[in-house]
Amino acid sequence: MRIEAREQIKLLAGTRGLTLTKLAKLLTEKTGEEYTLSKLSAKMIRGTLSYNEVLTICDILGYEIEFKSLV
Repeated sequence: MRIEAREQIKLLAGTRGLTLTKLAKLLTEKTGEEYTLSKLSAKMIRGTLSYNEVLTICDILGYEIEFKSLV
């Protein structure tokens, strides 16, 4: 079963004790671009988060992305 990006981000943020509202605030502080809960949620629902945004979220939450070959 594949978990949607929004659910993964919510789960990972939760493990760090963060809400999506707090995550949006931290994204704003880190990038200088304004993020709100509604903007962040909309991007996750539409599937339009950029890879750089995902990397920034990972950095904020203390995670890294690892690529693993499936073949």
